[in-house]
Amino acid sequence: MSRIDWAVALVHHPVIDRRGDLVTTAVTNLDIHDIARAARSYGAGKFYLVTPLAEQQRLVARLLDHWLEGFGASYNPARGEALKLVQVEATLQSALDDFSSRCGRPATALLTGAQRSDGITFGDGRRLCESRPVVLTLGTGWGLAPQLFAAGWPVLESIRCGTDYNHLSVRAAAAIMLDRLFGPPRLQPNSN
Repeated sequence: MSRIDWAVALVHHPVIDRRGDLVTTAVTNLDIHDIARAARSYGAGKFYLVTPLAEQQRLVARLLDHWLEGFGASYNPARGEALKLVQVEATLQSALDDFSSRCGRPATALLTGAQRSDGITFGDGRRLCESRPVVLTLGTGWGLAPQLFAAGWPVLESIRCGTDYNHLSVRAAAAIMLDRLFGPPRLQPNSN
């Protein structure tokens, strides 16, 4: 698998809030920096921030300008290297279309959801990513909207932590998922 045949998308719309209402969430600085750094570390081809809100898109453009062209570019070049992956798209479909064009073949969204009880295993997710371009799709707020799950894209199993508490930040969940999907295979202990 080419290391550029996968990307990450952080969706701010359509997502749900704690009541299950369809909302658009605000872009946050920490999410952009931390997920971009993790994506770059694991070899992503792109990191899409999905928001239809023009003001939020302008905010991201200002942030990127600071780190790619402004003072931040010389202050912390490593941060800029990660933020080069960031691209704003108004919809998940436009992110998929862009990534498909970059890869020269159709890309598939691999949806995620902490509250989901279905989904393919991380092992099957790894094999999926080896067979075609994939955009690992993360939701903000209280998760991706039901309409995205109704689209028929594969869903990745949720992260199980071994406790009854499952409320990771999207940044932490992204890092865990990236390691499980794109990190080196884990060695099994020798039983001899």
